[in-house]
Amino acid sequence: MDSKVWLITGAGRGLGVDLAKAALAAGHSVVATARNAASVLRAVGEHERLLATPLDVTSPEQAEQAVQAAVGRFGRIDVLLNNAGNFFGGFFEEISPQQVRAQIETNLFGPLNVTRAVLPVMRGQSSGLVVTVSSVAGLVGGEFTSAYAASKFGLEGWMESITPELAPFGIRTMLV
Repeated sequence: MDSKVWLITGAGRGLGVDLAKAALAAGHSVVATARNAASVLRAVGEHERLLATPLDVTSPEQAEQAVQAAVGRFGRIDVLLNNAGNFFGGFFEEISPQQVRAQIETNLFGPLNVTRAVLPVMRGQSSGLVVTVSSVAGLVGGEFTSAYAASKFGLEGWMESITPELAPFGIRTMLV
């Protein structure tokens, strides 16, 4: 198998840590991001094929910086894994407007920001894979999940829409 360069968001805990470790174990290079890069190193550990870099996915500027760091270290990005996310649950009328906005900013605009920063690199390579982590809440809403479901429904529609846009450039997408 050819070694790939993965950029993984939300790699400071949970699924992101497991995916970063799995990619490294499979022989890939990993750019693992989190709001605090030190949390990545604590969770994943030091590795010669690991670059831990800070990234708040709600910041387009930080997304650009993470992509520049990835290309500077490894020369390319083959796989983008949009994994970072958060959850605000509760009755809709009890969730503040700020919490709803924060939910959508992280879960929807975060992947948009990072993907927008990565796409020029992938287009230049004529290849790439954009993987975005969603949820069943992106397909079926439920009690106490209105803000989360809104963010994930948006994510589902966005990924469905960019798939045919990216295909002519050799870039594939996957929603999981």
